[in-house]
Amino acid sequence: MDKIIGPIQEKTGVTAEEAGKIIEKAEIGGEISKEIPADVWLEKRFLPNCVLVDEEGYTKMCIDALKILGRTAPTDYGSSRQRDLGQLWADMTRGYLGEYAFKLFLKERWKIEADLGHEQGVLADYLPMDIHRIKEPDGEEYRSPRLKVGLKATKWNGIWLDIPGDQFNHSDIHVLIKVGAGRDHLLAFFKKISVFRDKILKRGQEIGSLSNGEAESLYDSLPSFKPIPAYICGFVQKKDRYSFLNYSGHKGRFHYTVSSWNGPIRSGDLAAIKTKEGLPSNGNVKFEGIGSFAHDSGYLFNTGSLLWTEKDWKDMCHGM
Repeated sequence: MDKIIGPIQEKTGVTAEEAGKIIEKAEIGGEISKEIPADVWLEKRFLPNCVLVDEEGYTKMCIDALKILGRTAPTDYGSSRQRDLGQLWADMTRGYLGEYAFKLFLKERWKIEADLGHEQGVLADYLPMDIHRIKEPDGEEYRSPRLKVGLKATKWNGIWLDIPGDQFNHSDIHVLIKVGAGRDHLLAFFKKISVFRDKILKRGQEIGSLSNGEAESLYDSLPSFKPIPAYICGFVQKKDRYSFLNYSGHKGRFHYTVSSWNGPIRSGDLAAIKTKEGLPSNGNVKFEGIGSFAHDSGYLFNTGSLLWTEKDWKDMCHGM
């Protein structure tokens, strides 16, 4: 593992601990396996498919998310949990960072210019097709893509591409992007553009809540902005054939943990697995790394199930 931590750090700017977590999740998700050892995963899959979102790109996505903030439902999909506007803004920005990372990936790897079209409407309009226009390397004008491409962003520790309901049939391609933006990315950006030093902390000093020393100490303790790394993990195609209950995992004393899934998931599937695996009445079927999902129907893929080779990407891009 030590031999591949260094290259990950060099490419992404993450700490050694974070690099170790990226490798661990790649193993859990099935990206690293007996067939694809860690060094092959690193050289063929991870490094070629990583990009960095700079301050300008972050600013654009932050503003795009802010534009539609007031028109977006504050509840998490499939749950009643309410998010305040600050959390919603940060979450939406992370999602847009994933889309922007894919835009960079198309440009850097395949010389394709892509238009995300965020300014044209509300978020719900873009679920089936997050790439609205493209311009090919030898093209003079933008055109509508021939494929509807849906993009989903997750954190570094994400190991599932989870497509709820009927969304799978609304796009031709579904891409998963792992975004290395931690919980503090919005605060780090605010520090970078001097919101804290010139506004908040300055105001705190003016009203007597902070001394000069306290203001400096608080400022130094805030996270600093760095380019946001993103890993274009892979994709699945609507046109491919998928079978039901295409899963694997491991059985414990009482419970069964699903570590891979490749295809549709239906209401009743977990009960069928419980019966098939011979679990006791007090046993449950859980999913690796997440426990359960907020829905019981749709499509589900572990990251090891995704298409990711250079040929896969080339075929997809040529089809766009």
